[in-house]
Amino acid sequence: MPILAALPLLLASSQTPLPANDQPPLTLPKIEVRHNAEPFWKPKLQYLMPEVDGALITVTTKATVTHMEQIPTVAQDNLTQLFVRTPGIIVSQEQDPLRVNLTYRGLGNPQESEYVLVLQDGIPTELDWIGFPTLYYQPPLQGIREVQVIRGGNSLLYGPEPAPVINFVSKGAVAGAPFGASTEQMIGSDGGWQTYNVVKGSDGDFAYRVAGWINRSDGPRANSGYNVKGVDANLLWTPSTDSQWGLNLHLYDAASNDAGRLTYPQWAANPDLTTTPANREWANRNVVSLTHEQHFGDHWRFYGKAWVGTSELTQRVANPAVPPQPQPSVTNIQDARFRYVGTDLRLRHDFGPGDTLTFGTTLYHSDAPLRGANYTDLLAPRDATGGVPTLVQGRHSDYASVFASSLFRFGPGHHWHIVPSLRFDHEKVSVFETVRPPNLSRPLLNTTVSRNVPLFGLGIGNDFFDNGHLNETYFNVSTGWRPVRFFDIGSPHANIIPGTAPAVQKVLSYELGVHGTPADGLFYDVSVFWMNFHNRIETINLSPIVSIEQNSGDTHNEGFEGELAYDFLHGNSDREHLELFTNLQLLHARFVASAIPNQIGKAPAYAPRYLAKAGITWRRDGHYKIAFTGVSSGSQYWQDSDQDQPGTGGSTLLPARIPAYSVWDLAANWNLTPRVELLGGVSNVFNRVYYSRVWTYGIEPALGRTWYAGFKLSL
Repeated sequence: MPILAALPLLLASSQTPLPANDQPPLTLPKIEVRHNAEPFWKPKLQYLMPEVDGALITVTTKATVTHMEQIPTVAQDNLTQLFVRTPGIIVSQEQDPLRVNLTYRGLGNPQESEYVLVLQDGIPTELDWIGFPTLYYQPPLQGIREVQVIRGGNSLLYGPEPAPVINFVSKGAVAGAPFGASTEQMIGSDGGWQTYNVVKGSDGDFAYRVAGWINRSDGPRANSGYNVKGVDANLLWTPSTDSQWGLNLHLYDAASNDAGRLTYPQWAANPDLTTTPANREWANRNVVSLTHEQHFGDHWRFYGKAWVGTSELTQRVANPAVPPQPQPSVTNIQDARFRYVGTDLRLRHDFGPGDTLTFGTTLYHSDAPLRGANYTDLLAPRDATGGVPTLVQGRHSDYASVFASSLFRFGPGHHWHIVPSLRFDHEKVSVFETVRPPNLSRPLLNTTVSRNVPLFGLGIGNDFFDNGHLNETYFNVSTGWRPVRFFDIGSPHANIIPGTAPAVQKVLSYELGVHGTPADGLFYDVSVFWMNFHNRIETINLSPIVSIEQNSGDTHNEGFEGELAYDFLHGNSDREHLELFTNLQLLHARFVASAIPNQIGKAPAYAPRYLAKAGITWRRDGHYKIAFTGVSSGSQYWQDSDQDQPGTGGSTLLPARIPAYSVWDLAANWNLTPRVELLGGVSNVFNRVYYSRVWTYGIEPALGRTWYAGFKLSL
């Protein structure tokens, strides 16, 4: 049918008004509507990304989106509340907001989200995208328009990490917008205070948006407070309807005390215990980016971005001690600095009846020196000098890629679509060492590793209709990979034999599903998946003091993922919605190969058998938003060995399993007047005492019941 031939363009220009810098105006072909006059594709876009989003082809992939204007304000960096509508995302909580711990489908430890690629407006937010992909930055959610989550095919679209890609899309400046300003003020538990302030507007071809924020708290434990502050600025120039330029600045500075991890007996006796009263960490991130979009004749478009930035992570770490144990006599300050530059250039060509071709290149380089020194002053400042050097490393990473993907529609009415994708990635990682940690006996490191990684993907889908409502089946097979990190070839924590760098870790994934809007107000998305994670890196101990990082572990991860949402007030003339939603992931993950004895058959870390989320949201656009949401997770192992960590005398310091838990949150916004909005909420409403994060050094207690209240004033 003719309307299907134009469906990708219709989806890319949804009936929902979008800022000019987010979706440039399109000239749509003439279409003939045969089913009905209603925009039947619009409900789908409340839950999914457009099939062609800029230079990204996401049709035939599982790609969901959370629209921030449809949920109450997410305060206190409550990522559990943020991702409650996203199936399968595990938020591994801790009280320190500097570290963001996310994982998915049992593909890797969530420590600092090392197995998930996180972006802001398509730019990686990790400290070092390739060599040190850890996450110590979270953009303020008040400045985010939507959160996109792309599963299979993520490496083909953006580059390394197994799955998924999480992209925070900023609000940004809006062409032609009138002057406006707002201030948001909130107080909360543990001396919490948040402020978010915006000035925005436009003048002729130029538009601007500047936001500044502070997020402070004393923390629930002694030495657990934090102070996070930052500035976002965006300047947009739109010289014509076919061209726009954007200049973006993100400044972020954070400091957090570290109250320490607990053994299980300590957590059971007092989850508010502090074991490291003098530990502290600092993180900052400063990034400038330039973006350009250009429409050419004959259905050609260009999307380009370039960025340059600096990040720094400084950690002051002393051994834990609880009275009457004596305090440690020395602390170590480790400082990692990152200087990076990158560019991403893409072309899109629309041809035929809804067909699209995209191709481009991505380049990235970073320098990341690492230094460590010991000090006898447990409260030594971040910039302390005169310590005893314990580590000095120079580190560099380079990454380059070329890629192409195309959408073809065929068959009667162009119901069928196929998306082949190719990508070729190259990485080069170097580590050279001049000071080796004194507890190690290996030689000084001077090593470089280069990798070439070809990737492929194929997606097939079919649109079908039920009484005028659009549904789609989708099948996707794709490859992905995880880069070799600095620590894989130059760990400062182990006697790794030089020249034993591991090979590329690869993921092959299949997903088969169906989603759509079979009835007014109803959305569903169900799929089954199978993933083979090949060449997982494991530490092989050759002796008590010598080890290698070896590719010896393969896992199979398969399961079911389903999502259902129904709006009981759909079509309400007052724009009122009462939506009930739920989603579920069932996961079976096991080691199928390993060089470690007795490892085959064990479950990898952070792979719960089930992860269920649900909630109800009552909102009326421009008047109020109320949401009661919850997450329930099955038990899960915190390390791949599936073994308890023993203590002395037959005791257990850390049980192998993280117990199952369920947590519920309540949040609300109420527009008292068009310019005054009241904000409030309670996280962990039932005050569940639990933990969902364990690392080698112990348990990270999760937050108990917390509250916040405040207001937003707008001009």
